[in-house]
Amino acid sequence: MADATFDDGREAPLNLGAFGSEDLEIIASLAQDAVFPVTEISWRPAERRFALLLNRFRWEDKDAAEQRGRPYERVQSVLVVDQVLSVASQGVDRKDRDLILSLLSLSFEPGSDGDGHIVLTLAGDGAIRLAVEAVEVTLRDVTRPYQAPSGQAPLHET
Repeated sequence: MADATFDDGREAPLNLGAFGSEDLEIIASLAQDAVFPVTEISWRPAERRFALLLNRFRWEDKDAAEQRGRPYERVQSVLVVDQVLSVASQGVDRKDRDLILSLLSLSFEPGSDGDGHIVLTLAGDGAIRLAVEAVEVTLRDVTRPYQAPSGQAPLHET
């Protein structure tokens, strides 16, 4: 079976930015249930940049797939958080090179003056907490969509 293309859905790859908590909610809804290997986590302190290469479920295409009777899709996307001051994690074993993580939610905990924490909640009680100077997040699709290996939509959605 051939890979899908954005042309099939008359869509373009996502390229979204968030500069506040309301914008972040949109990105969070599109990144929910994304999976990624622990090896695809990148933290560059000198650049104050944290990035993940995600295999995200195409929530924006779910209804169209159901209506047209075609398979659900995933796409590889890069989630980048800028203005990151520090990174902490819980339940993430970076030494386990075979570990696959699943993103349940992405949220912002505001601080006193635009700063705060972006929290990536993972399945299995894991979490990544980013101290940020401000909300500056991008989500960009970097491959063509492909058929979801499970053939199913994730069990929950926002």
